[in-house]
Amino acid sequence: MNGTYLKFYMHENRRLHGILAYEWLLEKAKKLGIHGGSAFRAIAGYGRHGVLHEDHFFELQGDLPVEVGFAVTDAEADRLLQMVQDEKVSLFCVRLRIDFGI
Repeated sequence: MNGTYLKFYMHENRRLHGILAYEWLLEKAKKLGIHGGSAFRAIAGYGRHGVLHEDHFFELQGDLPVEVGFAVTDAEADRLLQMVQDEKVSLFCVRLRIDFGI
């Protein structure tokens, strides 16, 4: 099946509407009927501001990058991106063409 892989990037401690951004995005996708999504925590990374964030043992709540990914149909991708836009949320996103199946 042809479809889309959406990858959203955010800092792990970023909050949207009172909850962690990656949790907010996963919950919103679930409510849209998207069958699965995953959040991945990085060990290091930097964004558009060029600040390097790294995982250190002594940090309890870090500011590391988190990637939230969804393998979806094109229609589901469009709905999810529209929802993010409608919520007036600014999240960096990558949209990739994929083949997937079970």
